[in-house]
Amino acid sequence: MSPFIAEVLGTMFLILLGNSVVANVVLTGTKGNNSGWMVITTAWGLAVFVGVVVAGPYSGAHLNPAVTIGLAIAGKFSWADAPTYIAAQFIGAMIGSTLVWLLFKDFYKGTEDKGLKHATFCTAPAIPNTISNLISEIIGTFVLIFVIFHFTDASLGSDKSPIGLGSLGALPVAFLVWVIGLSLGGTTGYAINPARDLGPRIMHAILPVAGKGGNNWGYAWIPVIGPIIGCTLAAILYLYIRV
Repeated sequence: MSPFIAEVLGTMFLILLGNSVVANVVLTGTKGNNSGWMVITTAWGLAVFVGVVVAGPYSGAHLNPAVTIGLAIAGKFSWADAPTYIAAQFIGAMIGSTLVWLLFKDFYKGTEDKGLKHATFCTAPAIPNTISNLISEIIGTFVLIFVIFHFTDASLGSDKSPIGLGSLGALPVAFLVWVIGLSLGGTTGYAINPARDLGPRIMHAILPVAGKGGNNWGYAWIPVIGPIIGCTLAAILYLYIRV
């Protein structure tokens, strides 16, 4: 399997399982309706586990442009390969969110709240505030990327295998994403991944979701720029303390 296909499939599984748990919890009539934040954060952690298992041996399982950019800034991943990885992540996220829509089509019809439908695709702030929302995404992504550096030393193995989330092993990174969700995720829904948010947001705009509302494009830049800033700060700090 090529790294491109691995990133597409790994990110697809991440979004399929991650956004499906949101749909299962918030859409009217599902068997998981109103089961709560613990269910959502736990399943998102396990969704990362699945994505890493699928993509890790072939691409390193970045699954996130913030991971790709952070590793490239730290000099541990080729900038020349970054566009291919990021494109694959967006494609995978868009495919995954389309599968969620197909799976839950009947439940979109039975749900009146447009915001809940929107939540099954992408994030939104609990309290809209540009500065604090941006800070939330910066901090969440900073923790993700800095801990990845700390766990793995962000270095290639002796066999020159790809690096990324897969370098941690699937279970540790699942716990990392789980604790970020439980601790830091309640403010904005912890996108911490530009592809995870923007790809499905685009599909929400395109797909004929029954009774959907607006796409909140005015907020859409925050889950993109925040993670980029967060991964940049994490990489800079990593380089500083390694000197």
